[in-house]
Amino acid sequence: MFKLRYTLPAILLLVGAAIYFFGSQPEEKIVRVDMSVRAEIRVPEPRQAITYAYLPQYSHKVSYLRHSKLIDYLSRKSGFALRQVFPDTFEEHRRMVENGEIDISFSNPMTYVEIARSGARAFARIIEPSGSPTFRGQIITRKDNRAITRLEDCIGKTWIAVDRLSAGGYLFPLGLFFKHGIKQSDFKEISFAPGPGGKQEKAVLAVYAGKYDFASIREGTLNVVRDKINIDKIKIVAETEPFPGWVYAARKGLSPKIINKIKYCMFSMSMADPEQAAILYQAGMRGIIPAEDSDYDPVRELAEELGLLHDSQQGEH
Repeated sequence: MFKLRYTLPAILLLVGAAIYFFGSQPEEKIVRVDMSVRAEIRVPEPRQAITYAYLPQYSHKVSYLRHSKLIDYLSRKSGFALRQVFPDTFEEHRRMVENGEIDISFSNPMTYVEIARSGARAFARIIEPSGSPTFRGQIITRKDNRAITRLEDCIGKTWIAVDRLSAGGYLFPLGLFFKHGIKQSDFKEISFAPGPGGKQEKAVLAVYAGKYDFASIREGTLNVVRDKINIDKIKIVAETEPFPGWVYAARKGLSPKIINKIKYCMFSMSMADPEQAAILYQAGMRGIIPAEDSDYDPVRELAEELGLLHDSQQGEH
């Protein structure tokens, strides 16, 4: 009786407090939405970029490091946004240019001859670190390989090349062999560097490790790999004749306004300017000069001699 006497008033007090607090809240306003009235929201589009690709002769990391400052410089000076893209293979690079996915291609002469067939056009080429607007292919082996001291010693040996579309890393040396009466069938094996990118390095490393008797590379590659191997253990067996250097080409349909502005910025660069010299040096060049499609006619003649133009028409690479 004592418990009931005190418990009942306590319960009534709690119930009253609840009614007071919850019942005294302001009535929630109902918001009615008219679904027939709609407003279109526009999401701001990102600034369109001009795509720039370096033919993947080296790893993507090397390609980026070599050209990142040059791309930044051209973007600042031209007022256009440039974005570097990274094809995995020479063939993918070619297809991307043809499909309009690469606006500005930086490639070897043989790849240029291929993409020119789909309407791409050369507008600039580089001056090599040697100071020449041309470059060569090189045939290399280990210095302690006494079985190969001259070009003819390569007969019956294993050869690792860079890529079927590599100029200095395969096609120029193949042309040199042809001039000396040496055909593909005269070698024990011809292999190509595997995987995406970095193929010049892989060809050198394969010979350095003794996996192949000799390799073909483009002039200048040994300087690129000197931090990975002791290049004093490599010897150059032969060099090809010089061909016009690496080329900048615009895809078919790229605005002449864009091309002309970028050309102006490129041709204005000088080794006499410390900032520009550092950018050019990092990119592996001493300058950029004008180019025309006809500059690469010697490369077309070589491709014709090797039967490559006929093969490319049939889609055989």
